[in-house]
Amino acid sequence: MYAILAEMGFISEEDLKSYRVLGGVCQGHVDMKWCPGVDFSAGSLGMGLSFGMGSAIAGRLAGSERQIYVMLGDGEIQEGSVWEAAMAARHHELGNLNVILDRNRIQNDDFCETQMRMFDIPAKWKAFGWNVKEIDGHNMEEVVDGMNFLSSTNDGPSILIAHTVKGHGVSFMADNPAFHGAAPNDEQYAQAMVELGEVKA
Repeated sequence: MYAILAEMGFISEEDLKSYRVLGGVCQGHVDMKWCPGVDFSAGSLGMGLSFGMGSAIAGRLAGSERQIYVMLGDGEIQEGSVWEAAMAARHHELGNLNVILDRNRIQNDDFCETQMRMFDIPAKWKAFGWNVKEIDGHNMEEVVDGMNFLSSTNDGPSILIAHTVKGHGVSFMADNPAFHGAAPNDEQYAQAMVELGEVKA
């Protein structure tokens, strides 16, 4: 998200170096007090969908045709507040509310399934009356198709479940819970850049 905010001019590229630095613009959980371009602070997991639902209802009341997009992590959907919001969003027929779920199977402490078994995630969203589509989150054609699905499906809330591998493309980070919230050291960063093809070995 911070890279997008920098690209849009809300923060500088220099600000990106403050990631997870106390008092920096780019905190581990985004803070609207410190980071321009952010409408809601994060930190307590599970609140994003409720914020998005409120924005979707406000947009409808204002006569706006804007679409609201919410990013969720799969560890986050272990929170009960997500399912309360999912139920309410369908009740209010919020066709302008769209969720992108990063299904990477890793959360802060470990793999999601070792913390709380997730069972059939698509079936849960369908049971709540949502429009559901699953994609390979590393396949850009599927990502584009999925985004088109979200923007063209307006008969109720919609969710795009993107199956991904956290740390994809970097051997020591891929599917490794240790890197969920940790930044690489200088040596690891250099290796990652080589593996990603950003620099030559």
